[in-house]
Amino acid sequence: MERRRISSGTEWESQVGYSRAVRSGSHVHVSGTTATDEAGRVVGEGDPYEQTRQALANIESALLEADASLEDVVRTRIYVTDIEAWDTIGAAHADVFDGIRPATSMVEVNRLVAPELLVEIEAVALVEEGG
Repeated sequence: MERRRISSGTEWESQVGYSRAVRSGSHVHVSGTTATDEAGRVVGEGDPYEQTRQALANIESALLEADASLEDVVRTRIYVTDIEAWDTIGAAHADVFDGIRPATSMVEVNRLVAPELLVEIEAVALVEEGG
């Protein structure tokens, strides 16, 4: 089965040994994604809603490169540094996924790779195997 790797071009991919996303057959797995722009700067510092929106926009970009879309997402996992912000983070997730309704989990973690990051999201999509 063909395995297609999607890269965002960040230094972290080669340093850690991962891909932004991997498509294998009808499955697309998007790695933990944070709220960074094309230059690697954090978007929405201090704002969990904006960070969630940016992370989901970055996930959408990876999915499109893998010939998938947000509508194909069946699972998300949301890692947050402050579970008290669950409603704000959940609202941003709902803004994107309300009509799609993937299975999801939200889990509080001690910290993420950089102190200004509040949210990291993984996604899994299922698509037609041919494209």
